[in-house]
This record gives sequence, structure tokens and C-alpha cells, in this order.
Amino acid sequence: KTCESQSLLAEVNQLSFSNMGIDLKAGGRRLGHKSSTKRIKTQNPYNRMLIKLYKFLERRTDSKFCETVVKRLHMSKVNKPPIGLHRLSKNMMNKKGKTAVIVGKVTDDVRMMECPKMSVCALSFTEGAKKRILAAGGECLTFDQLALRSPKGDNTVLLRGPKNREALSHFGHSTSVNNPHTHNHVKPYVRSKGRKFERARGRRSSCGFKV
Repeated sequence: KTCESQSLLAEVNQLSFSNMGIDLKAGGRRLGHKSSTKRIKTQNPYNRMLIKLYKFLERRTDSKFCETVVKRLHMSKVNKPPIGLHRLSKNMMNKKGKTAVIVGKVTDDVRMMECPKMSVCALSFTEGAKKRILAAGGECLTFDQLALRSPKGDNTVLLRGPKNREALSHFGHSTSVNNPHTHNHVKPYVRSKGRKFERARGRRSSCGFKV
């Protein structure tokens, strides 16, 4: 009996120290990283209040609209691009009685001659955009007003601005002599594009380095 028990103990010890398989979820797991939506990073008190409000609505209503709004409210400023009035009006054609919802800023578009009547909900509006929407007989709503009007997002059109803006090509770290490949292809801000501008150091191998 003692021999059997000793052999069993040896087998158990061997099993406990053997390499165990890793339980991977689909796509693997990012260990040591907290989800960006678990902690509110923004210091804006209004945005913090909106996240709490729409998290509550998401939990209590099981609404996909509220879930998407919460996800977008957590996003950084770069990932909440603005939308112009012209693009907004184009997306709201033949959508009478619906409210456009933008988790971002609504900006004016001077190229558009006439602004149609629209109901728009956004995080913020430029002064010009707000004036034109109100002058056309439309309305500019905040997200807390929208939560009272349609908590589940009924009769709304969720929109986003374009992410391929020209401004994005300037974002990133500029290159240097010590590290010429830190974020290659970051577009520099220059006075003009011509023979005399940005054609020396950094643009020719004979002058320091070339990007």
C-alpha cells in the first residue's frame, strides 16, 4: 500500500509541474492591459457625466445605439473627427423626422449656400454651424437632451466625420539625425511647396539624412 501511495504521489507531482496549455480566446488575450472603456480617461466633467449616463442606459435597455455612443465617447480626440454641415446635410437627405447624432463636433461649411432644416445632436457646434442650423428652423441638441427624448436611440441616424483628414498626415514624431526613421512620412508644416522650401536637410542624402 505504501509503495502504491508513493507512486501515486510521484505521478501527481509530475503532473502539477508539467507545462499546461494556455487557454486562448479568439485572437489571443492581451494580458496586463486594461480595457480603455473600464476607466474614464477624460477630465471633461460633461463628457464624464455622459459616459455614466449612457452606460446606465446601455445596461438597462440593451440598446445597440447606447452601446455605440458609450464606445465613441471613450475615444480620443483624433478618433472623434468633426463633420461639416455639407456632409451632414447630404447624409440626412430623405430622412425627415430623424435626428442626426454625432459623437464629435459639427463645423460650418462656407461652400454650402443653403442649410436645410435639420435636427442635430452633437458634443459641440462651432458658432457658425449653430447659427445656420437654427436660422434654417432646425435644432441643436445635447446628448442629455437626446437621452430624455429617445433613450434607446429611436428615429436617430448615427454619423461620423471622415478620418482620412489632411491634418492626420502631420501627426506623429518628426525625424532627427540620431533617429531618421522615427515615424517616417510625417508631413512637415511648410510655408509653401516649391524649389526653395524643405529641399535641403532631411530631404537629400548629401544634407544630413533623407526621409
